[in-house]
Amino acid sequence: MAACLVLFVGAWAVVRHWSVPVAIGMCVVAAALPPIATIVANRRGPEDRWWDEEP
Repeated sequence: MAACLVLFVGAWAVVRHWSVPVAIGMCVVAAALPPIATIVANRRGPEDRWWDEEP
């Protein structure tokens, strides 16, 4: 989360003075990080036995 905040704040406080497209790209990356992190954190490993768990 801190990386996302640093990217957003850095993009619009500093980077936009030199390049607006780079600042927009930084915001796109910052917006994509949380969903990607969630998907990676919640995936099951090959040794996980999820199909025989009790509901």
